[in-house]
Amino acid sequence: MIVCGDDALSHRLARELHEVYAEQVTLLVPTLPDAPRTPAGRTGRALALFGRVTAAVTRTSGTGATAATPGDGAEPTGTLRVVESAEADDRALTDAGVERAAALALVHEDDETNIRAALTARRLNPRLRLVIRLYNRKLGQHLETLLDQAAAVAEPGLDPEKLDAATTVLSDVDTAAPGLAAAAVAGTSKVVQAGGLLLHAVDRPPVAGQAPDPGLCTLALLSATAGDPAGCEGSERSGDAGPRLLPDDRTVAAATGRAAVTLEAVTPAGPALPAARLAASALPVASLFSRRLRWSLAGAFGAVLALALASTFTTGDHPLHAAYLTLLDIFAIGDPAVGEPTGRQVLQILAGFVGLLLLPVIVAALLEGLGTFRTATALRRPPRGLSGHVVLLGLGKVGTRVLARLRRLNIPVVCVESDPEARGVAVARRLRVPTVIGDVTEEGVLEAARIHRAHALLALTSVDITNLEAALSARAVTPDLRVVLRLYDDDFATAVFRTLRTAHPRALTRSRSVSHLAAPAFAGAMMGRQVLGAVPVERRVLLFAAVDVADHPLLDGRTVAEAFRPGAWRVIALDGRVGGSGQGWRLRPERLLAAGDRVVVAATRRGLAELLGRGGRDDHGAPDNSVRTERG
Repeated sequence: MIVCGDDALSHRLARELHEVYAEQVTLLVPTLPDAPRTPAGRTGRALALFGRVTAAVTRTSGTGATAATPGDGAEPTGTLRVVESAEADDRALTDAGVERAAALALVHEDDETNIRAALTARRLNPRLRLVIRLYNRKLGQHLETLLDQAAAVAEPGLDPEKLDAATTVLSDVDTAAPGLAAAAVAGTSKVVQAGGLLLHAVDRPPVAGQAPDPGLCTLALLSATAGDPAGCEGSERSGDAGPRLLPDDRTVAAATGRAAVTLEAVTPAGPALPAARLAASALPVASLFSRRLRWSLAGAFGAVLALALASTFTTGDHPLHAAYLTLLDIFAIGDPAVGEPTGRQVLQILAGFVGLLLLPVIVAALLEGLGTFRTATALRRPPRGLSGHVVLLGLGKVGTRVLARLRRLNIPVVCVESDPEARGVAVARRLRVPTVIGDVTEEGVLEAARIHRAHALLALTSVDITNLEAALSARAVTPDLRVVLRLYDDDFATAVFRTLRTAHPRALTRSRSVSHLAAPAFAGAMMGRQVLGAVPVERRVLLFAAVDVADHPLLDGRTVAEAFRPGAWRVIALDGRVGGSGQGWRLRPERLLAAGDRVVVAATRRGLAELLGRGGRDDHGAPDNSVRTERG
C-alpha cells in the first residue's frame, strides 16, 4: 500500500493500514524545495513528519518481534517505509514501488496534485487500485469514469466487476461532515447511504435503572463514564467503561443506565423531490418589509376600509364606488365635496388626514424594498430575536460542508468567519444564512452571533487554539452550551475534553478530528471494498460496508445469527440492488446467507480487516515495528 501526502490524514491513514490491517505501507511525503541534501538513510525529517502518529507504531513491548520476510525478497509484511520526494512524479512513484503495489492513496490537500499523480499512476500500473482525495465532487465523478476507462484500455482482459472498484474518489470533508453536524444537534440521526437504502443511526439517552431496549438493533453502547468528570470518555484508555461497539444481546441486557446508538430504520432512498413551484415563486414579503412597516401598512389598509364602509352607510352609495371615492380623497385627486351632505364632507377631511399619514409609510416601503434588493447579495445579520440556533465558526472546506448539511436539516445557523473571501461565505450568502465577519477571538464577535441564546457551538476553524479560545469564551457566557471542537492533535483533544467536562459537568462537550473520522473510509476503500460510510461513536468509529457473501467464508452458508461476531461485525441488511431479494433490514436470525447475496455489514476497523481476510492485528498482537526512511 502506498500513501501520498503530508498532513494528518495521510499519517493517520498509513497508521491505520499498518496497525489495523497489518499491511506493508510506503508513505510518500514531499520534501521542502530548499531542504539540504542528506544521505538516503536519514531519519530526521521523515520521522518528524510522521511525529506522534507513528510513535505508537515504533514503540515495542518486550523484544519487539518482527514479521517474517517472504521468500521472494519483498518487504517484510507489516513494515512501514517513508520515502521523500519533491513531487509524486514517475520517478518517485516508481521508487515507492507503484508497479508492484496493490493500492495507492493520493491524499494531498491540493486537488490538482492528486489528479496529476493519479493519471501517472494509472499509466504505470493499470491494475492499481486508486483512492483519491478530492474536494470537488462533480469532478471526482468524472475522474472515476476516466481512470476506469483508462484501465480497461490498458488491460482489456480485466474483469469489469473489478473495474467498478478500481478507482474511488472520496472527500475527507464529506465523510466527516455528518459526524460533526450530528454531534452539534441533539436528536439528529446519523445517516449513511447504503446503495438503495438509508441507514439511520440514532443516539438514545439512558433510562435510569433500565437497559437499552433489546428489541432494537443496537450498534454501540456509549461510555459508562459519561457522567463522571474524571472519566476518559471514548478513548482507548476507557477500558470496560468505554464505548462497546456491536455488543451482543447479553451485553445490552446488562448495560443498565447506559446510552446506546441504535439502528432505528432502513428505508428506500428515493429521488429528491423537486421544490414546490408556488413556494419557490412566492413573494418574500418578510424579507422585503420589516415587521413594523408591515403593521403600518395593515393599519393604513384598515383605515381605508373603515372610511369606505362609513361612506357607504352615510351616503347609501355602492361599497365599491364608496371605496373608489375614498381612495381619490386620500390621494387628493377627488373633487371637493361642496354642496354634499355634512357626513360626506367630514369623511373627505378624514380621508385627507389618512392620506397625509399614509404618504411617509409608502415612502418608507419604497426605500426599504429598494434597500433589500440592493443588499440581496450582502450577508444577512443575525436577527435580534434569534434563539436555539447553532453558531458555526469557520467557513473553510469543513465548515462549508457542515453548513450545507445543517441547512438541509432545516437547522438555524449563524456563521462566524474572519476572512470575507473564504470559500463558504458565498455559500452562506446563497443560503441566506446570517453571517458575522470578524475574528472570533475579538470582543463582541460571539455576542453578535447571539451566543447567549444559541443551542450549540461548532468550532471548525483550522487553528486549535482559536477553537479552544472560542469554546472557553462561549462557555463563560453560557455554561451549559453544547460545544463541538475540531482539534487536530488527539492528546490535546483528550486533555481539552476532560478539562471542559470537569469544569462544566452538565454541558455536553465533543472533540472531533476530520482525519480521525475520514481515515477508516479511505483505508477500507484501499482494501478493495467500497466503505459506505462511517458513524462516530464518541472517539471511535463504526464502519458500514457492502460485501458479497460469496467472497467471504465467514458469511457464506451461515445464518444471520451465526455470522454475527460481537465487537467485530454484524449483518444488518441486504443490499436491495442485487437480486431484488428485499429492502428489509430486520433480518431473521435464522435467515441463511447464500452465495448470491450482497449484504450491508456494520463493522469495527479491526473487524472489517478480519472479514476481508487481511489478517488485521488483534488486541494482543503487534505488527512489525520497523520504520524505514528514504529520500528520492
